Amino acid sequence: QVQLVESGGGLVQVGGSLKLSCVSSGSDFRLNVMGWYRQAPGKQRELVAGITNGDIRNYADSVKGRFTISRDHTKNTMFLQMNRLKPEDTAVYYCTVEGTTTRGLRFSSWGQGTQVTVSS
Repeated sequence: QVQLVESGGGLVQVGGSLKLSCVSSGSDFRLNVMGWYRQAPGKQRELVAGITNGDIRNYADSVKGRFTISRDHTKNTMFLQMNRLKPEDTAVYYCTVEGTTTRGLRFSSWGQGTQVTVSS
């Protein structure tokens, strides 16, 4: 079973930056797509950014040019660099992965979430 642990959230002022990390632990698997979602109070969870095994990236329009997703394949770790933060970026950010076990079984996992609060 793959476990995900996010870190790096916190309180930041408008225009500031934060870098989120997501570490995957476990054994006998290969990670394919990794991504970040967020959920603000009273709103649905939305995709922020995703990255494939071939480092193809996609972003929500609302974060393009401000956020950068990356991954360290050797450490099964993913990052989200968030710059020029806005109050509307305030949300709980979740890490998610889709992968394949060595037996060929596909799986998906979610982290517990990390709070990002942008104060004006």
